[in-house]
Amino acid sequence: MSGTALDPRTAPIFPMAAHKLLGDSQLRKNVRHATDVIQNKRRIVVGEMPDWEALRESGKQLRAHTMQHLGHYLQQFERNCIAAGGQVHWARDAAEARQIVVDLAQSAKAKEVIKIKSMTTEEIFLNPALKAAGIQPFETDLAELIIQLGGDQPSHIVVPALHKNRAQIREIFMREMNLPNLGHTPQDLADAARLYLRQKFLTIHTAVSGANFLIAETGGVCVVESEGNGRMCLTLPKTLITIAGIDKVIPRFQDLEVLLQLLPRSATGERMNPYNSVWTGVTPGDGPKNFHVILLDNARTEILADHEGRQTLNCIRCGACQNACPVYRQTGGHAYGSVYAGPIGAILTPQLQHMEHAQSLPYASSLCGACYEVCPVKINIPEVLIHLRNKVVKQNGALTPEALAMRTMGMIFRSESRFRAAQRFGRIAETPLVRKDGQGQGWIGWLPGLLGGWTQVRDLQSMPKQTFREWFENRPQSTGKPAPKKGGTDVL
Repeated sequence: MSGTALDPRTAPIFPMAAHKLLGDSQLRKNVRHATDVIQNKRRIVVGEMPDWEALRESGKQLRAHTMQHLGHYLQQFERNCIAAGGQVHWARDAAEARQIVVDLAQSAKAKEVIKIKSMTTEEIFLNPALKAAGIQPFETDLAELIIQLGGDQPSHIVVPALHKNRAQIREIFMREMNLPNLGHTPQDLADAARLYLRQKFLTIHTAVSGANFLIAETGGVCVVESEGNGRMCLTLPKTLITIAGIDKVIPRFQDLEVLLQLLPRSATGERMNPYNSVWTGVTPGDGPKNFHVILLDNARTEILADHEGRQTLNCIRCGACQNACPVYRQTGGHAYGSVYAGPIGAILTPQLQHMEHAQSLPYASSLCGACYEVCPVKINIPEVLIHLRNKVVKQNGALTPEALAMRTMGMIFRSESRFRAAQRFGRIAETPLVRKDGQGQGWIGWLPGLLGGWTQVRDLQSMPKQTFREWFENRPQSTGKPAPKKGGTDVL
């Protein structure tokens, strides 16, 4: 997070934000192109795995088992991490986590910190807190660097700058790095970022990272990445601070065999992440001298207590559901008003924010199931969306316009006489709204009130003069005699 923080408590509700972003044709083009590329790469590497579905099932069972015994594995991780020379801190919420990081950075006399891309630091709004304390954070992931320099907001879990194209990135680098003659090629842009970051790596002695997995068996931490910036952040600084949600723990080192096959194929369409770093505690003469792990709750224990919603915590942050979602592919990530966008954001953000600040997100889905089909750990996102919609209805009460409309429709559909009366009334009521086309077909191009949202984007066909039931009852009756012959041949 490097520009304005995405905060569901202050963001516009999803329908309003989505409506605005749908008008940005360049953003929609960028998002569709990027997600198409990732999906095509994923399709190829998944197709190489004859046991892919079995692997998904293993991932699902592994994550479900971990959540069922989360307390045990967290305590095991803490013991083993401390035994290896690390220090473990527990944070109840985002504010407590931010304060721990600031205190640790100040104790290390840090005026600057380098960061690895981390959704957890985005979740807790860490960068503004560091700046407020007089500590300047520098993002080292290329996409996060683009976001930071552009004063923008991340829009994707794996590719935060997915909504930017090459020309837009070049403009940001030219302006913020003072490079008026910067070339246009990807190599030119990568070289500019490398030169910008190299001095940061060599001179800043405190780093902040997230974690893909916490290994309870060893007390180790695993980070996977594609650029090598993470490896630099994990080895060069004297102090390393890792922030991870309590849901990131896994039981054994051997479990990485499953997860490190699922994650890269689902996230970026790679068979293996180029850089897979696993470290445990502190080793004299090698790597950071001080290693801290902050275990963040921030409503995760409440999610864990929800039998239907707990599978949300199985997520391994691959972003595959975002790439497959027809809603996300049209609006991009900013419409969700949260660092967690797309289908996983639609179920995670409302639970992290206790529903009241993100009530529209469970409805940001067509329930098509594309997210469930690509999820590497088989999270049934549509099931959780319906569960959260039920919570929204219960929280708001039954007397909403939508609830009243559904109650009225239910009353009509329960009675044949009421249903027929409604049909007759509908034909009369629509008369002033109907216009005829060249073929004599009637169309409705405008409806009042909430119904106008439908006719803004499509016309409705007018009701037929005769319903099927009326036609069926008044049709000519058969005599029961055989069909007449023509030319000695039966007419079939």
